[in-house]
Amino acid sequence: MRGAKTRMVTEGKGDTLIEARGLSVRLSGRLILDNVDLRVSRGEIVTLVGLNGSGKSTLVRTILGLMTPDSGNVVRAPGLRIGFSPQHIDRDPTLPITVARFLTLGTRAPRSRLQTLLGEIGASAVLDSPLAELSGGELHRVVLARALLRQPDLLVLDEPLAGVDVSSQSELYRLIADVRDRYGYGVLLVSHELHVVMAATDTVVCLNRHVCCTGHPRSVARDPQFVSLFGKHVAETLAVYTHHHDHRHDVAGEPVPVDEAKRSSSVGP
Repeated sequence: MRGAKTRMVTEGKGDTLIEARGLSVRLSGRLILDNVDLRVSRGEIVTLVGLNGSGKSTLVRTILGLMTPDSGNVVRAPGLRIGFSPQHIDRDPTLPITVARFLTLGTRAPRSRLQTLLGEIGASAVLDSPLAELSGGELHRVVLARALLRQPDLLVLDEPLAGVDVSSQSELYRLIADVRDRYGYGVLLVSHELHVVMAATDTVVCLNRHVCCTGHPRSVARDPQFVSLFGKHVAETLAVYTHHHDHRHDVAGEPVPVDEAKRSSSVGP
């Protein structure tokens, strides 16, 4: 990492939560990000896609203030609170930490609040479970709950489907969309799961060190630079892909009607 702080500017401007302006980053003399712009507004899901080595992780770290850009800056809304879900969490099976303890590391919250929060994301049964024994899908829900515990304005989720089986992928993305709809958070997603991303996002930003294209999922899927990166077959499939559910699943895999799920999770985090 290049430094402890990004060049941050605080501005009050409409519904914009965070905005990268002309970010460029070099590592060991190699250009990783080249004049990148990105903006996330309140209530918007923005998904960052790109091949391995395209600079996605570097962009996220720079936006979070963990790296310093060579040029450009990051503009934040005043008092912005960010909830971050990392791509990987190392779990030591010899460390007997429970979900409840993990959720409250570095913070305090009553047990009732933890139970309510886990219930909202379909994971109420795991509160006292050892963290090391959770499945991939359960772990991602718990990590999301930890991010939500801060009552953030902005959620930053780095590969939230890493290690999750295919049957759980669309459900987790729908869960993220439900959280956005319920509380009006802005969401910045980093993902390789293009099919699911396209069905659950408002804006796609395609990165290959620079921003190749950005916009509504359907328009991005038709962009020549997107087609060049991901291939014609992928682009054609994504251009017509839609996904609708009348139910969702809890962590045990049981179906819950959408209307019932929304009614049962009407209490804010």
